[in-house]
Amino acid sequence: MTRDAMTQAGDYPLARPVAGTGGGTRAVHDRIAHDLGIAIVGGRYQPGDMLPGEERYSAETGISRTAYREAVRVLSAKGLVYSRTKSGTRINERVRWNMLDLDVLAWMFEAGPSPEFLRDIFELRTVVEPAAAQFAALRRDAQDISRMGHALEEMRRFGLQTPEGRAADQLFHRLILLATRNESLISLSTSVTAVVAWTTHFARDERKESRDPMPDHDAVFDAIMRGDSEDARLKMLALIRHASGDAGMA
Repeated sequence: MTRDAMTQAGDYPLARPVAGTGGGTRAVHDRIAHDLGIAIVGGRYQPGDMLPGEERYSAETGISRTAYREAVRVLSAKGLVYSRTKSGTRINERVRWNMLDLDVLAWMFEAGPSPEFLRDIFELRTVVEPAAAQFAALRRDAQDISRMGHALEEMRRFGLQTPEGRAADQLFHRLILLATRNESLISLSTSVTAVVAWTTHFARDERKESRDPMPDHDAVFDAIMRGDSEDARLKMLALIRHASGDAGMA
């Protein structure tokens, strides 16, 4: 994949869209996985609890066993459930959940993120993004700087209350990871930018936070542009600390 393709705004999904009611098996099993996923991460089902069997679920809902079976496979692939022959499907321990899966992240926020979950994802950002900013300051090129600057212009123009401003915010953070030239870090970029988007949504839409985030972003950009790796690391730490406060984690 080219760098241009990787930095398109459409490359920042929060989760796979949940299909509408008018589709076929695919639409039905996506809806079932979505509803069960929220019930699991929201605590309606606890680790060790058993999901309804195919026959019971089909009889109670009128939904085909095939659609339900496919939904369970989706949840299993995300680590939320496990199935055993003759013993049914049970909820996995949380340590087995793929917390960075885009759907799981979305379901966590739809269910209402716990303080512990918010702490965990901000700690993840604290581990990953300051180091990424540090490497980006050392390895960025003129094209990286141009794209980051444009993303900030769009963020400033539209603001975080709009989809366009939030997409620009995600793009800025993704461009920093791309500028590290580190494939392992880049592989985290979709999940990290989804975390950025969901925490922004939580802070701005749920908590009605109105703090101006631009000075923090401008400071990170300035340090990367100057090639000051240590200052880039420190400025990104400050950005994350302030974003954590916006989400009520101060």
